Amino acid sequence: MALRSLSVSCCCCCALGFLLLALGDLGQSSELTFTLEPSDVVAVEEHPLKLHCQVEGMQPISKSWRKNGVLLSDSEHISLLANGSLYITKFQKLREDGSSDEGEYDCTAQNHLGLLVSRKAKVQVATLSPFHVQPQSMMVEEGGVARFQCQIHGLPEPLIMWLKNRRALEPSDDRFTFLPTGVLQITRVGEEDSGIYQCVAANTADTRHSEEASLTVSGSHSNVYKEPTILVGPENLTLTVHQTAVLECVATGNPRPIVSWSRLDGRPIGVEGIQVLGTGNLMISDLSVQHSGVYVCAANKPGTRVRRTAQGRLVVQAPAEFVQYPQSISRPVGTTAIFNCLAQGEPIPQLTWLKNGEILAPSGHIKLKNNNNTLTINGISPEDEAIYQCIAENDAGSTQASARLTVLWAEGLPGPPRDVKAVALSATAIQVSWTEPSENTRDIIGYVLHIRKTADPVEMEYQEAVSKTTLQQVVTDLQPSTGYTFYIKAYTSRGASKPSELATCRTRGEVPAVPALFIKVLNSTAIQAVWESSIKLGQHEGFKLYYRRIHGAHFIGPVLLPSNVTSYNITQLDPLIAYEVKLLAFNRHGDGNSTVRFVALQDAAERSGVLNTPCDCLKEEHSSKTSTTGIIIGTHIGVTCIIFCVLFLVFGYRGRLLMCKNVEERLATPQAPSRAQRNSQGLVLNGGSRRGRQEFVANGKMADMNELERLFPAPVPSDRLHKENPCNNVSPITEEQPSSICQNSLFPLDEFVVSEEQHTTFETPVVQCCLDHPELNINQLSFTGAKDSSSITAE
Repeated sequence: MALRSLSVSCCCCCALGFLLLALGDLGQSSELTFTLEPSDVVAVEEHPLKLHCQVEGMQPISKSWRKNGVLLSDSEHISLLANGSLYITKFQKLREDGSSDEGEYDCTAQNHLGLLVSRKAKVQVATLSPFHVQPQSMMVEEGGVARFQCQIHGLPEPLIMWLKNRRALEPSDDRFTFLPTGVLQITRVGEEDSGIYQCVAANTADTRHSEEASLTVSGSHSNVYKEPTILVGPENLTLTVHQTAVLECVATGNPRPIVSWSRLDGRPIGVEGIQVLGTGNLMISDLSVQHSGVYVCAANKPGTRVRRTAQGRLVVQAPAEFVQYPQSISRPVGTTAIFNCLAQGEPIPQLTWLKNGEILAPSGHIKLKNNNNTLTINGISPEDEAIYQCIAENDAGSTQASARLTVLWAEGLPGPPRDVKAVALSATAIQVSWTEPSENTRDIIGYVLHIRKTADPVEMEYQEAVSKTTLQQVVTDLQPSTGYTFYIKAYTSRGASKPSELATCRTRGEVPAVPALFIKVLNSTAIQAVWESSIKLGQHEGFKLYYRRIHGAHFIGPVLLPSNVTSYNITQLDPLIAYEVKLLAFNRHGDGNSTVRFVALQDAAERSGVLNTPCDCLKEEHSSKTSTTGIIIGTHIGVTCIIFCVLFLVFGYRGRLLMCKNVEERLATPQAPSRAQRNSQGLVLNGGSRRGRQEFVANGKMADMNELERLFPAPVPSDRLHKENPCNNVSPITEEQPSSICQNSLFPLDEFVVSEEQHTTFETPVVQCCLDHPELNINQLSFTGAKDSSSITAE
């Protein structure tokens, strides 16, 4: 179905191609574009602040600023400069009226084509908090490790320096390690390191001095063995790309342990931008997202496998950046506009769409899908012409991209098609018809039928193109019992009309499929009907089971069975009668076609008795004699059959016609049987009782020759004799006999039994059997005789 929508664009794209190209070139040069957007700033309180914004496009262009989404106007301390920049004369964190200059600022630019909004710039005041971790006095054994730490928060990040005895420590001694995180490490401590230590933190907001801490060195270096120990391991860090990460690891022991680093996921740390500070601290500069992971610090005793480990997680965030930008497009009225926007970052950016600076929410014809990556505008109108922006934001920052939609409108477009009607034709087809628009119909080049399931969203619809001379369309391949919604548009070379009124219709229900039926003989008076409740039946409520004697006028039933039942036993049957069993599935839409099976209980019982009889040597000996006698008799009967066949072909059909006529009269029932039923009845009666044959001879009824010729056509050539049965007739199906799909309507040859109660001479009926069923080879027939009965069994 998706291919049908391809024909829609073909109707108008060729005619509009040059126009779109021309308008596209014009639009690119006139679009609003930011050449400089405001950036995140840390402002100094009581100092001036300037935010920059530059834009180009078709003049005239008006600019404005917003803070936290609210439009800013000129005031005593805020003014808009001629170049579009925003100037704050004295930045304050908290003013007398309770307001603050801190917040998110964006710049807007507007011309007659639309409005554009810049990225959001976060403006914060510079601060420096009090120390929340200060250095502590300590006593360290000579040759050990001393560590002092200061922690303080500030904007911008404060610079920390260390003092010893109130004089700045110079990083000339490699025993001293100064970490950017405010940590001082001293390895191989000696008596000369004793003193008073203090840290100083400073940024643009202020300068602060920490409390003083003393370092006391005790004793002399000891050679006593000490297990490796990690005094301080790496902390969990969350940083932004291009920043520097410092993972601290301080280990002690005797002998001095060797510090190594690895990643928990097994990936290599690499060498670019990697530096070791002091005796084991890891510094990674110019961070990227690939540096995120869990880092493991290990302190190993030299020459052994003795080790201690500590680990910390590094999370590197990346501001949102675009992988795919939305593109400006031009579309005729009534068509569909699609904008795509794809951004990446860590964490995954959230996308927001703006229309002329206002947040765009989904509506009847505006849809956002694929996590807001795709903006679809269906049935565009002049009101949809605007600048559309994709804003990508995450914890690390935000960015924006814009595109313009130009709506092409031509005078003299046709009105919407009228009188749209939908009528269900079947379970899978609906016919939709309409009349021409009331105006401007001369230039119509075709119609487009829009189709969707009523329960589906608008973007799930598909289209079918229709010739301008056709005012109706049959929609096929639909689902049963499902509602569909349709509307029509008329197309010209200049664009499409407005959509017509909606028409809804529900497809018809579907009756169940034909069940597969099998018959199992339980005993001489009972059978079991077994079937499969397959999913191919579709939605069905249950089954109806019928059965009757093969000569019966009416079925017994229906026996109503629920959908989860798959078998039913039919008992108290006559073992001398053949039966017909019929099964169908039904639902609220009606009855499905039925499956018909035939079964002869007498034959099944006899075969069952033979299989279950224990071995009797005397009986087997008698059977072998009888079998020999049967072969001799069979040979004579075979010759007799050939003679009768020759006589029949030479002297005409008289005897055979009378025989068939007699069979017809005995088969007559109140309703006309189906073709399959007539065939099966003929098989049963070909070897009917002696009384039936006597009635045939006694009656001697002569039929009208025209009727006989109609029922029994002229003989076929001998080469076709094995392909057709000249006595098979097809009777029309009456209303009393429902149509059925008959499976195995003829008894299988290995189940075909004809029996009589007395000795009989094999006359015309035997020949008739041969003629009606040429596939039976006379050499394959065995005849067994008994005192009271004789039988013919097709093996």
